Amino acid sequence: MKFFVDTADVEAIAELHALGMVDGVTTNPSLIMKSGRDILEVTKEICEIVPGPVSAETVALDAEGMIAEGRKLAAIAPNITVKVPLTWDGLKACKVLSGEGHMVNVTLCFSANQALLAAKAGATFISPFVGRLDDINLDGMDLIADIRTIYDNYDFKTQILAASIRTVNHVSQAAMIGADVMTAPPEVIRKLAQHPLTDKGLEAFLKDWEKTGQKIL
Repeated sequence: MKFFVDTADVEAIAELHALGMVDGVTTNPSLIMKSGRDILEVTKEICEIVPGPVSAETVALDAEGMIAEGRKLAAIAPNITVKVPLTWDGLKACKVLSGEGHMVNVTLCFSANQALLAAKAGATFISPFVGRLDDINLDGMDLIADIRTIYDNYDFKTQILAASIRTVNHVSQAAMIGADVMTAPPEVIRKLAQHPLTDKGLEAFLKDWEKTGQKIL
């Protein structure tokens, strides 16, 4: 499974990338606002850190506007993935931009039918929002499983990018189902290394080591 980090925090991206934990980055208008920086400037900087796909989102609501914005964003760097919403106009923009050779991430997917349309429109990535489905008492992982089945049935090349990942369980569950990619905030990725039994075991080892009176250095 590929790991994308869902943030516009350049320092966090650089730290995780240095550890080999980042295959790509996803951003959105909310994350850009949180960074307090110009979208073109911060996106360019992210692309210089991470060689993998960097999603930059359009904000227009009509296909013509999305296409124009997508072309401007794609000009920032070769690894830009233009992010468009899963609306009819977004699908139109996806078809045009993917036809021009740009990577496209179709976002805000909440149904298998939407994912099917995105694949047929040439999407590079489809982003089902797991956490937001959980918020309304639906199982987001069921959607990941449904999309996986449909894409495998017809050999669609669109990659399933599990988004709105909020817990470490979301990550492992998406991996077991077969999501190609997951994107999560830096804090969720860091929590993947944590387990109370690891902490307990380490504490016991250190107590025993102290009793030996030995030193390694």
